[in-house]
Amino acid sequence: MKFLRASVKTVILIALTLSLGALLMVVKVFLPASKKTRWRNFIFRAWARSTASLLGIKIKMRGSPPRPPFFLVSNHLSYVDIVVMAACFDCIFIAKKDVANWPLVGFLCRQVDTIFIDRDCRRDVVRVNSLIEKVLGDSRGVVLFAEGTSTAGVGVAPFNPSLLHSAAKIEFPVSYSAVSYRAAAGETPAHLSVCWWGDMTFADHLFRLFQLTSIEATLSFGDEPIVQSDRKLLASELWRAVNEQFIPVVELEETCSTQTG
Repeated sequence: MKFLRASVKTVILIALTLSLGALLMVVKVFLPASKKTRWRNFIFRAWARSTASLLGIKIKMRGSPPRPPFFLVSNHLSYVDIVVMAACFDCIFIAKKDVANWPLVGFLCRQVDTIFIDRDCRRDVVRVNSLIEKVLGDSRGVVLFAEGTSTAGVGVAPFNPSLLHSAAKIEFPVSYSAVSYRAAAGETPAHLSVCWWGDMTFADHLFRLFQLTSIEATLSFGDEPIVQSDRKLLASELWRAVNEQFIPVVELEETCSTQTG
């Protein structure tokens, strides 16, 4: 039954992503610049909400997402984070360059103005910081997963300050959020099925994710953005704020299992 459920979800997601991705290409080519952003946001949110529904993701928001222009920093647990956030508010994500070549996901990311970074090339940081400034200057929102990689959800890894340079330089208020997940009772725990970390391969993880019947995602937003002229201090203060909001996934799963038993 799980195999059949995952197979059906895979086919539906492929069809959904290809159709909406193609529509995004039409928007980028044929619509005037004044209308591109609005339609891009509408289509991307439609894809994210449809995908969240397909995966059985129920999103619980604590607080309110920032209004554009904004720079939002969050912890990172999985590519599912993108689905959850894109379903709740309009934004542009920063992702490692490898994502651009992923099947389906890479195609969609290229159509929604994702900023790709080569983390093995220090000089690329300058280019990305410049793009961040441009996004903010265009009155749009950008999301940075400042840990630099996704984790198992035991805690929040230290934040890399390199991509906070632009925000610190112009003393732009940086918002923050924390994301966490819980799988349904009796199913594979979220830190093994939703969180993507270690040596997990994308295809295997995605198929395992599709076997779940439901996922509870909690997205917590901070009340006040943080302003700091030093990028390292900014990274430290943001990490502390996100860590205070974060609900450990493993601890959450263990607690729920105990209560169920």
